[in-house]
Amino acid sequence: MLLDTASLYFRAFFGVPDTMKAADGTPTNAIRGLLDFIARLAENHRPTHLVACWDDNWRPSWRVALIPSYKAQRVEFVTPKGEQVEDVPDRLEVQVPYIRACLEALGIAVAGAPDHEADDVIGTLSHRATMPVDVVTGDRDLFQLIDDSRGIRVVYTAARGVGRADVYDEKALLAKYEVPANRYADFATLRGDASDGLPGVKGVGEKTAASLVTAYGDLDAIRAAAADPSTPMAAGVKRKILDAGDYLDVAPKVVAVAKDAPVGRFDATLPREVKDPERWLDLVELLELGSSAQRVMAALKLSPAA
Repeated sequence: MLLDTASLYFRAFFGVPDTMKAADGTPTNAIRGLLDFIARLAENHRPTHLVACWDDNWRPSWRVALIPSYKAQRVEFVTPKGEQVEDVPDRLEVQVPYIRACLEALGIAVAGAPDHEADDVIGTLSHRATMPVDVVTGDRDLFQLIDDSRGIRVVYTAARGVGRADVYDEKALLAKYEVPANRYADFATLRGDASDGLPGVKGVGEKTAASLVTAYGDLDAIRAAAADPSTPMAAGVKRKILDAGDYLDVAPKVVAVAKDAPVGRFDATLPREVKDPERWLDLVELLELGSSAQRVMAALKLSPAA
């Protein structure tokens, strides 16, 4: 099970009451919410391996170089060293280091990669996997990883939450978007995504994008059909595809989830006991994690350690 960690802790932050806080005033709703989510996922899906995938860079330089608008609307400010700081609510930002500390103390593997997003870590670990994989995310970009032949599914939390998440395999994806999983990235490139600063092809929405993928296949074939006067593609659609040539030259690399990110090797097996019990108990006491701590330990079947 590969967690799109930021997707989950953002959901926890906005979904769990912000009245939850420690005695010193530190907000804990995202921390407790994420631990509760992990407990629910473990109970519902019983993974043998679990990785919290991390955004070492939420806006990779190589994606921005190709499409400067990529996630530009989320930049709060740029430091004197040129580092781009994401616009994150202060009450969430203070919780993120504690989230990572809790995961590491429990013994849940945390994995990132320099200048790559969690999506790319997920893509790389899915590509390496020798067992079935469930990707837990609220980001539809990861639908491109679905592969029935390798047992790769997406547990999609955006629509109905973690407890009643929709599980997407190839059949479910085709029913939802009318495109096969191996063409989802082409479909997403055409459609674009305003939330990520990806313009898509102007005037081409989901239905048209799906019909183009169905009729012609991948982006290269779609662009070739648009340039061919003999194809039955509507003249207006041809013009839109041709006018978007500069975007389509670079967008596929931006949209595609990397499968070769420099993710180090590690053991993702769920531990049988808390990895750092002293640190874990300190965090539980400091943050007053109470029932959330008990729930995640019970769900993961973790003993406190000797």
